[in-house]
Amino acid sequence: MKGRWTKYLLSGLVIAVLAGCSSRPTDRGQQYKDGRLTNALEYVNEPNASGRPVNAKDYADQVMEVQYGSSALYNRNTSTYKAIEQWARSGADTRTMSQYGISAYQMEGADNFGNVQFTGYYTPVVQARYTPQGEFQYPLYRMPPKPRGGRLPDRASIYSGALSSNYVVAYTNSLIDNFMMEVQGSGYVDYGDGRPLTFFGYAGKNGHAYRSIGKVLIDRGEVAREDMSMQAIRHWADTHSAEEVRELLEQNPSFVFFKPEPFTPVRGAAGIPLVAKASVASDRSLIPTGTTLLAEVPELDNNGKFTGKYHLRLMVALDVGGAIKGQHFDMYQGIGSDAGHAAGFYNHYGRVWVLKSAVNTTPQLTYQGQVGGSSQLVPADNAKDPFSG
Repeated sequence: MKGRWTKYLLSGLVIAVLAGCSSRPTDRGQQYKDGRLTNALEYVNEPNASGRPVNAKDYADQVMEVQYGSSALYNRNTSTYKAIEQWARSGADTRTMSQYGISAYQMEGADNFGNVQFTGYYTPVVQARYTPQGEFQYPLYRMPPKPRGGRLPDRASIYSGALSSNYVVAYTNSLIDNFMMEVQGSGYVDYGDGRPLTFFGYAGKNGHAYRSIGKVLIDRGEVAREDMSMQAIRHWADTHSAEEVRELLEQNPSFVFFKPEPFTPVRGAAGIPLVAKASVASDRSLIPTGTTLLAEVPELDNNGKFTGKYHLRLMVALDVGGAIKGQHFDMYQGIGSDAGHAAGFYNHYGRVWVLKSAVNTTPQLTYQGQVGGSSQLVPADNAKDPFSG
């Protein structure tokens, strides 16, 4: 969502250090079969992928949202979008891309063998009330004014009441739900009065450094590194006292504030409504906003285990995140608990190709000679992500 850097810190929350080439965890979907790639984005004659995209309709819907939401962004990518639309209508055979003027550039991956990291994020729905009552005692805050020459209180101080109740915009029944909404950077709130859900967008942070509670649990020996996930953190919280949960959360001094926005759809940092599993957060210095990706995504079972199969998806880069750097994408999974279940498990590897029309006259990615025997695609947009912390 717009300004939603924190949701991507889920990556830092649920993952350990990126696996090196020597470990090659095949349960995470790493393939290691195509040979070493020498460029961040390396031209290939055609994607070395089998099958057809499973979400052509969702991709078309996402492109339509781009067209309606930002004419400038759409116009910069219109030739690519139209070429892919024609290719998809013809059957979306990866071997025929060049016939539709589509060039493909394989990402080198985190290991230079094409294995790109996938994590997931979603939009939670939190139960709340306007005033404290019964179990609804945990406040969500709007952005307070920053003290002149100083910082806002840290998380522990805020939990202890350092902020005025005038800044409270809702009271929920779960401190861990509040924290998870901070991690996602936004969410929907159900006040329980029959009114439509209220969207809580990202409003800012307190300026203190982020610390991963997932790493804290790993370092304390409470959760094994290979078992770390959002579900593992929730399970830990469900099996420990409220005091213990609060103590764990206070290990992360960073705190996120929200802005209630009635009747607002889920939007990415580009201000475009997001379509589930057809949009991703990317590192804009490498993958500019609006870029189309063909991704070979590992399939997971309901327990988050890699099934050994992949499916192809067409996705548009429309979001950013402080933890999303380089050869890494955060896939938007949708709204609610089922989407959260899927998002919580994703920390896997697949292959990704950047798709570009050869006739795009306003390139965001530009050719820059021959590097290592292949054309190298170089990002033209090197603007720093303002939400990267």
